Amino acid sequence: MTSPVTARDRAKAERSDAILHAAARLFAARGYSGVSLEDIGTAVGVSGPAVYRHFAGKQALLGAVLIKVSEDLVSGGRRVAAAADAPEERMRALIGFHVEFALGNAEVIQVQDRDVAFLSDTDRAEVRRLQRTYIDLWMDTLAPLHPMPESLDQEELRLRVQACFGLINSTPHSTRSASRRRAATAAVLTAMADAALRATI
Repeated sequence: MTSPVTARDRAKAERSDAILHAAARLFAARGYSGVSLEDIGTAVGVSGPAVYRHFAGKQALLGAVLIKVSEDLVSGGRRVAAAADAPEERMRALIGFHVEFALGNAEVIQVQDRDVAFLSDTDRAEVRRLQRTYIDLWMDTLAPLHPMPESLDQEELRLRVQACFGLINSTPHSTRSASRRRAATAAVLTAMADAALRATI
């Protein structure tokens, strides 16, 4: 039997979430090396040493940020793919999910792209494992939809999926339109991602 969640437990979880969000925002703005635990603590109204009550240190905090975004991508991708009946619908659902995720999480995706080298070996291996799982989900969805499936090998499928991620992930923090016209930006990214994935050579 699990113990009931107390108000103290909830407060600790909320503070941990606040620290994660602040860390992602600051890492995105200044880079991992340009942020201290004191900076992160100040952003959430606590001292730098108080952050240690939630995370073992700055590197562990970076690991928590990047593992969480990777887990969210895998779980969300699996959820939308499972809810779709037909292959075409599944591909559209994955593209739509990733576009919305990128537009809503531009800061943490920027950190994922740039600061993964600062992770501990253990956290880096876990992030890579989750990334491969997410890529495999897309590859399995894309393979039967290509106009010439017999001409595609695993290497090209992976190239197409990763190039698609590059297109989607780079846009939210490289254009102002993402914040002013989110629906229009999402529509453009969705159409371009679908075209890029299916392009014939």
